[in-house]
Amino acid sequence: MFGDRFTQAKIKTTATEIHLTHGGSGQPLLLLHGYPQSHVMWHLVAPRLAEHFHVICPDLRGYGDSAKPATTPDHSSYSKRAMAQDMVEVMAALGYEQFYAAGHDRGGRVLHRMALDYPQQVEKACVMDIAPTYYMFKHTDQQFATGYYHWFFLIQPAGLPEHLIGADPAYYLTEKLSRWSGPDAFFDPKAVKEYIRCFEDPATIHATCEDYRAAASIDLEHDEVDMAQKITCPLLVLWGAQGFVHRTYDVLATWRERAANVQGRALNCGHFLPEEQPDAVYGELMDFLG
Repeated sequence: MFGDRFTQAKIKTTATEIHLTHGGSGQPLLLLHGYPQSHVMWHLVAPRLAEHFHVICPDLRGYGDSAKPATTPDHSSYSKRAMAQDMVEVMAALGYEQFYAAGHDRGGRVLHRMALDYPQQVEKACVMDIAPTYYMFKHTDQQFATGYYHWFFLIQPAGLPEHLIGADPAYYLTEKLSRWSGPDAFFDPKAVKEYIRCFEDPATIHATCEDYRAAASIDLEHDEVDMAQKITCPLLVLWGAQGFVHRTYDVLATWRERAANVQGRALNCGHFLPEEQPDAVYGELMDFLG
């Protein structure tokens, strides 16, 4: 779906193996996907960006065709710190010690941690349709629990969400795409087929639940330790004007509490910005990255 310019690869990191596709030349640009998708979500944006950058689109650990590390009682194997380390090691294996990065949804949360843990590596960052995890949990109310019910469903003890999702994973995934997108959203059937192919694997369902369990436990511990630390690189924040984040938060204000140099705006779409508004996402990234 990415064209002849892109090639697939697998890179071993300290703790796992990451599957990715990459292509183009120029400054390196890492693109991180969200739940319940894979790197394929960038298929409308990455080929255009590859005319200007070396674009790297990996599957996060536990997602897509990347490996699914064994889980641990404290969920640390799916912490954003571990996932960020994977990505820094992937970029180093490709020859890059410094790079640009953009992340949607869970990928944005990985990028948030990466920018804190590896400030010398991340030169510019863009997060899409999220507010900081810690802020969202600490401001939980009925509106949040209703709109983001999956945060509280997926963190239930291992077995329950896995069993319920596993009964019909294709329905669950396509229902997520429908509920979180804008009313005029269109998803390429080839992309959706890829999402379903990966998500039908019970190991993927479990691993992605572990991602959320980590977010509600060890990730919050990591956040509490460095609450005084801010992202130092320039940060672009984009979000959907038709989505929950826009309705619920002062998005730029929440990020200015966690980053020193913030800019951004809402786009006319729901949650899935790179697929609902690829032209706008491309334009915003080009303006921001130069």
